Amino acid sequence: MSGKAKIVNLLTFLRLPLIFAWLVLAVLHDFSGRLSFALLGLSAMFFAGLTDAFDGYYARKWNVVSNLGKMADPLMDKVFYAVTLPALAWLSVRRGDPALHSLSILVFAILYIVRDLWVTFLRSVGAMYGANVAAMWIGKVRTALTFPIAGFVYCYLVFAAGTGAAWAAPWLWACLFVEAAMTVLNIASFVSYTLAYLPYLKKNINVS
Repeated sequence: MSGKAKIVNLLTFLRLPLIFAWLVLAVLHDFSGRLSFALLGLSAMFFAGLTDAFDGYYARKWNVVSNLGKMADPLMDKVFYAVTLPALAWLSVRRGDPALHSLSILVFAILYIVRDLWVTFLRSVGAMYGANVAAMWIGKVRTALTFPIAGFVYCYLVFAAGTGAAWAAPWLWACLFVEAAMTVLNIASFVSYTLAYLPYLKKNINVS
């Protein structure tokens, strides 16, 4: 493996400790109330998003795209969803958020995780027939938007949720709007991947 390929893989796998760093810092902030923990957590989430943006960019630029990268990159994204979205739902309850928003985040998290499990299954089936298992454009858009949206929701939970202030209401409605929009995008991604891998599913059913 070349030095450039190692750098790209490092960027990809660096997402894992950054995601868990955010989780630990978010919990520490919730129990201690120290703003420094929240700010450090936001920094960890920001850098996790950067690794997602730059690992694929440099893999293509340096021509070191690999099957490992094609599988590891979406795996790290799945870990991000599985850690951050349920944690945001928990924090929403802890911060005294309206029940509607806590439910919105919970539904958001469940749909994201179920969609990723389904796509992993589809890729596994496709791989048996030599299919290209790289992420589709709609999946890339979904992932690229999820990092800043998760950061936005976390900022709301840190600075506005449970305050009862009038200025917090627009934040809440903005969160509900982007969560609804991303839920629609998530469903569209579910359908797109299913249609793309449907021929391989049919082949596997026929073989079985």
